[in-house]
Amino acid sequence: MGFWSVVLFTLLACASVSISDPSDEACLTHLTQSLKDPTNSLQNWTKSNFANPCSGFTSYLPGATCNNGRIYKLSLTNLSLQGSISPYLANCTNLQSLDLSSNQITGAIPADLQSLVNLAVLNLSSNRLDGEIPPQITMCAYLNVIDLHDNFLSGQIPQQLGLLVRLSAFDVSNNKLSGPIPVSLGNRSGNLPRFNATSFLGNKDLYGYPLPPMKTKGLSVLAIVGIGLGSGFASLVLSFTGVCIWLKVTEQKMALEDGKISQLMPDY
Repeated sequence: MGFWSVVLFTLLACASVSISDPSDEACLTHLTQSLKDPTNSLQNWTKSNFANPCSGFTSYLPGATCNNGRIYKLSLTNLSLQGSISPYLANCTNLQSLDLSSNQITGAIPADLQSLVNLAVLNLSSNRLDGEIPPQITMCAYLNVIDLHDNFLSGQIPQQLGLLVRLSAFDVSNNKLSGPIPVSLGNRSGNLPRFNATSFLGNKDLYGYPLPPMKTKGLSVLAIVGIGLGSGFASLVLSFTGVCIWLKVTEQKMALEDGKISQLMPDY
């Protein structure tokens, strides 16, 4: 019985030890290296904790949530974070929710996020991100939420995003996006959730349904018609004046000719 007691104790001890996932460790390490934390909100995000960030469902890192020893949610919102988004976030392969909203993060959205195949929520809103929306995030087939509003994103909205059939919330308002809104997003068919104009407002050069028609740049139709009528009337007046002058000159010439002829005619 003594031997089996030792074996059982050893097994229980091993089960209670949380084994660090090398991918999560690399993910967290590079993320803190790419971000600046002026308010020291991530003071517990240290290398020693990265080696063992989870114990079952418990996380030792503020803003991180664990599931069976893996990081499955990161919520670092409104912390005045600066810097950029590390492409090594793709190493947190068990991540289901990434929320870095309401910070001052700059740079592009890494295309490497396509490796987060379990990702359901992507919220990078209210930052200073620029560049184009990477079409590669379509590889995250479980995405339910894409919130990118209030950034400086440019270029066109990728057509491929319309392939995300689970997408129920989509917001790219107040960016610098241009071109047509993909029909697969602006006018979804069947039972797919539809997005209204508020999802796209605030992009000066973005157009298409459900946004209202773009205002005609320059002169309005009425102004153009008015100018046309005005110019036509002016041309008519000038033409009439010209005819009157021509008739007057012709009349004077004829009078002179008659005078000359009458002088040359002999008196009888």
